[in-house]
Amino acid sequence: MKKLISALILLSFLFSNTLVYAEVLEGHAEKTQQLESQLQKELFTGEIEHLERKDVINMTVSQVLDSNVNIEGDEFFAEVTDEVKGDKGVIIPKGTIAHGIITQTGDPKRLGRQGWISLDFDYLVTPDGREIPIEGKMSTKLHPVAETSKIVVQDVGYTLAGGAVGGFLALNWLGLEAAIASQGYTLAGGAAVGGAIGLGMALIRKGNDVLIAPGDQIRVKINTTVPLPVYKESALKQHELFYPGLDIHISDIKHEKDPFGEVNTITLTVMISNMSDKTFSGLDMALVNDYNSVFRPSIFGDTKLMFKQIRPGDKFAGRVSFAVDNIDRSFWLTFYDRRKGNALAKISLDNAYRNVSDRTKKKNLKMRRNKTNFKKEEDLLDIK
Repeated sequence: MKKLISALILLSFLFSNTLVYAEVLEGHAEKTQQLESQLQKELFTGEIEHLERKDVINMTVSQVLDSNVNIEGDEFFAEVTDEVKGDKGVIIPKGTIAHGIITQTGDPKRLGRQGWISLDFDYLVTPDGREIPIEGKMSTKLHPVAETSKIVVQDVGYTLAGGAVGGFLALNWLGLEAAIASQGYTLAGGAAVGGAIGLGMALIRKGNDVLIAPGDQIRVKINTTVPLPVYKESALKQHELFYPGLDIHISDIKHEKDPFGEVNTITLTVMISNMSDKTFSGLDMALVNDYNSVFRPSIFGDTKLMFKQIRPGDKFAGRVSFAVDNIDRSFWLTFYDRRKGNALAKISLDNAYRNVSDRTKKKNLKMRRNKTNFKKEEDLLDIK
């Protein structure tokens, strides 16, 4: 009898706990659904656009992909560098992460044929955590006709270089007097020898391996049609920090080359109204990216603002340039407290870029595309 009573008490205890647990789960599920519904309202307009077949998404990889190191089947991640818009608004925001697989690699061949690498993309992860299945492809492999014409141009370059080297060798070996006495035939002969050397180089040399590095622009073609919700503009805005009385307006953002030909310079046109209690100069500001890397004003750009003192009550309009490591990252124009070193104001370039003219945006995009070079430079210390 005692055993029966004990068993009934135990069953009663377990049953009551099960009911409580079920109530907790039900309440948790209801709260999760409410939060998700609220998030949907905050992020999206309620309208749907389509990512169409043959659309192109601009991305940059998050790690180095090397045709000489990576193998077929390696996975990698890339990041969307330009938001994708439909007629009704943005459907893929900048910063969306793409997952991909290396599907094929090709070694460089003789006669200068380049190595190549092909990538497949299977899904995107948006900043709000949604996973979107896609089918996208990207390859550095040239069309056979284009590849052949490229080799011919390079071989001509090699031959001319060989001729120039041959001429200098003749001058060094035989002397200036011999060159004058032979009315230049030694130089001509040297050039012919050099030309032969150059042609030999063209015949035996191999093409380059392909290297895609963070910051390189890659263009991914979409092969599927995907329905996507349209983001609210307010949901895409980056966080900013404001200081009382300091009004900063960025009216233009240009991507430019530095003196060495690298597209790594961001030039801002800014208007500053300082009604705060602090004095600022160009040395008190910097661009800070989403990795918290800090970039001070560049001496190769417009330096007028760099040494300008903006005292309380002053208003100023001008341009300032910054040399950065990756022009496609998100940046904030940041003003620092000169004494304490802490940030007082942070203005998002992504937010400001929405108001930049379409003409400037097209120029910036063209500038960034022109800089992409997937050819891997040879290591001079690497003896093959």
